[in-house]
Amino acid sequence: MDPAWHQPSPHEGLQYNSPPVCKSTVASSRVTQSDCYVSLSLPTASVQQFRTKTVQNNKNPTWNETFHFTIQSQVKNILELKVCDEDNITQDDHLLTVFFDVSKIQLGENIQLSFQLNPQGKEELEVEFTMESSPDPPENIVTNGVLVSREVSCLDVQVNDGRLRKDSTERKFALTVDGSYEGTQTHTLSSCLCPTSPARFHYIKYNQSALTVALPRRRRLSRSISSQNERDLNESVTLALNSLPIQEKITIAEDRTIDLYTKANEWTQGLCFRPRDLDARLGFDLCTDEQNFLQNRRKVVAAALKDVLHLEEDLQDHEVPIVAVTTAGCGIRALTAMYGSILGLQKLRVLDCISYISGSSGTTWTMTKLYEDADWSRKDLGEIIIEARKQASKCKMGAFCMRSLRNYYRELSQRTQAGHKTSFIDLWGLMIESMLNDGKCHHRLSDQRRAVNQGQNPLPIYLALNVKDKVATKDFREWVEFTPYEVGFLKYGAFIRAEDFGSEFFMGRLMKKLPESRICFMQGMWSSIFSKNLLDAWHAADNSEDFWHRWTQDKVTEIGKSQVPFDLWPLSFRPL
Repeated sequence: MDPAWHQPSPHEGLQYNSPPVCKSTVASSRVTQSDCYVSLSLPTASVQQFRTKTVQNNKNPTWNETFHFTIQSQVKNILELKVCDEDNITQDDHLLTVFFDVSKIQLGENIQLSFQLNPQGKEELEVEFTMESSPDPPENIVTNGVLVSREVSCLDVQVNDGRLRKDSTERKFALTVDGSYEGTQTHTLSSCLCPTSPARFHYIKYNQSALTVALPRRRRLSRSISSQNERDLNESVTLALNSLPIQEKITIAEDRTIDLYTKANEWTQGLCFRPRDLDARLGFDLCTDEQNFLQNRRKVVAAALKDVLHLEEDLQDHEVPIVAVTTAGCGIRALTAMYGSILGLQKLRVLDCISYISGSSGTTWTMTKLYEDADWSRKDLGEIIIEARKQASKCKMGAFCMRSLRNYYRELSQRTQAGHKTSFIDLWGLMIESMLNDGKCHHRLSDQRRAVNQGQNPLPIYLALNVKDKVATKDFREWVEFTPYEVGFLKYGAFIRAEDFGSEFFMGRLMKKLPESRICFMQGMWSSIFSKNLLDAWHAADNSEDFWHRWTQDKVTEIGKSQVPFDLWPLSFRPL
């Protein structure tokens, strides 16, 4: 049974009293007076980022402001409190960030905590929390214990003609719902004679979303002492989506009024109007297709083991082992070595005893070529190895000639027009295709299902590393698994169909289906060389672990027992 489950999540109201008293600011206030404010962010409850007013030129600011968040108890709610020093000339100074787990507060509890801003000083940030019940109906969420899919609503926005000047520029404006799939849409003002379709947004139902209507900026001349400067006028209005439908006249600015109508509907499917199902799979079990594969493969493995081990009786299902072959990539060397290894296993008659083959980088070049044939493991591999030797030994300069470069440009342009985001990895995939094939290969990952549906071949698992910019691979790396059935992260228990990889999703629902990529683009992604970055090279040049962590990691400390009870310990973050 898949461990993802539907569960109504009770609402709880978190009342945050912004620090009534801040005894002192951070150490920088010892030198000059500070213009401090506190920003609050709770992404699981609201897409908005709240902040207190700025207390000007004060070493001991007091805010006494209250903020309300509606939270879901089945979601991990981490409140971020960021202390900043406002600067009118340059970017505001980020002094400190505190992360606090809201689940530590019990329902009906009111507590006051003090967060130490500087371990060497006496500066503290005092915060009061209150947890109350909410009268709102519970939200139905889908979760696997790690990831959460929230309820999604559809918002239709229709704007009709109002008191606006009739030039074409002012009849177009921007509609924005922060946190929605669409984000911002440009809409044309509708009239009785020329109606336009409503703008549709998909947004999280219980996330304190808001609709912003903004007219194009108008330029107005403002006189100064020495010159005339143009000044932009940004005219907009923001409406909370907690009370729908909305049907009223909206005044955006003087002499600029529009008729606004909004309506929110449940995102449903089918004639029964049931809630839209997920197109992603949340769970840590095998998908149904892979379970069926193992059931079919178990028969092949059992027969092969009986033959190799000279068993007198057939193996029972629970006695059949699941054997996997794992390979590592290293370009052409990995390609040739894997061909030799597979041929050796075939000659030893143990290839049919294997249920899985995994590979990365160069070994994926071998695997993708093998799985073009639905019955490759039952055939003599001599011919395909001869072809691979020919491709590996041929001159590679043709992959970099002008004709090839023009073909690459045309392919990448077509890929961009189809909606894919292109990068150098896509170019590298086209180069791999040119260097290892005589022509264009039209095979796709999902096509390899023909080679495994009957259990006739081991199931291939292609691996890639997900890394972050400016973070060393040794500090952060995540394995992404690709099979003919699914693509996903076992770490998070999130998978999508192989043919949907590259398409756009929102809360686990497929929003924009893109054409499945050819296998060469996948080969470019599976190349492990792109998981390296400049920080890895720097670390290789300097073996000092202390030096590495001192200069490349922000400082995160756990606030000690002396400040808050053990079960309420937050984390503080100080940027370098």
